[in-house]
Amino acid sequence: MLNKVPEITIFFWIIKILCTTVGETFSDYLSDTVGLGLSKTTYIMGTALIIVLIAQFLTKRYVAGVYWLAVVLISVVGTNITDNMVDNWGIQLTTSTTVFAVCLALSFAAWFISERTLSIHSIFTTRREAFYWVVILFTFALGTAVGDLVAEKFSLGYFPSILLWGGLIGVITAAHYGLKGRYAHDHKRLTSNAVLAFWLAYILTRPLGASIGDWMSSPNNADGGWALNLGTTVTSIIFLTLILVTVVYLAITKRDVTPDAVIEAELAETPPFDHPHHGLLPEHGEAPPLLHPHQHPQPAED
Repeated sequence: MLNKVPEITIFFWIIKILCTTVGETFSDYLSDTVGLGLSKTTYIMGTALIIVLIAQFLTKRYVAGVYWLAVVLISVVGTNITDNMVDNWGIQLTTSTTVFAVCLALSFAAWFISERTLSIHSIFTTRREAFYWVVILFTFALGTAVGDLVAEKFSLGYFPSILLWGGLIGVITAAHYGLKGRYAHDHKRLTSNAVLAFWLAYILTRPLGASIGDWMSSPNNADGGWALNLGTTVTSIIFLTLILVTVVYLAITKRDVTPDAVIEAELAETPPFDHPHHGLLPEHGEAPPLLHPHQHPQPAED
């Protein structure tokens, strides 16, 4: 398979934040405005997510429409999971935050122990893709719990939460580029820092997007009078439309498809026992030319 996830460009972060916002507002729209209730919304969106994930796993390359539909649905389901724990099962936000943080850490640990990499430039096996989507689900569930904990239980408010999460992402971005300049000579160290920065930013975009959604959809008397009072319907339509336009643009231009050179660089740094082509090395240890994931070795001459 080719790499199954998009390259990290500005478009990736734009759609990611849009998806996290929709996860918050669309869940509330179905549950409250439409009147499905939290349980029915969870069952319906969970079923839709399973169907789309099956389609995602069956593809042999990154397909923008399928991938981002899965992210939108997993954002909604992650919100539903956290809301069910708090509203239906009476679990405190502090407890759910701790539980999801532990689950996420264990998922990362299992992924790294199994694959010796957490890079998203090497999602070209079914096992790695499975680890990837499990981690994504827990990032959304954790982000929802943390966002609600800070904005509601700690009474920070939605707009101040936007400033908080946006500021933290800014700090991570600045630190990443600062380290990039400092350790430009050490590619392996820089790669490790980039992977860490990516996942930290990815986790924090969830409470950022949720805070944006709540701030835009809440009534005027909420959040100290700062809320925009657009309602969940209008807010969901705005963000779903922006997601659709951006995804169509990427599907046409292919601007977020990972370049072959990036994938080959990741393959070159994969430990020998974990290399996707392990077993192709000659007995005397001479390495064959680097193979792209969808290429096949040529038979050796006599």
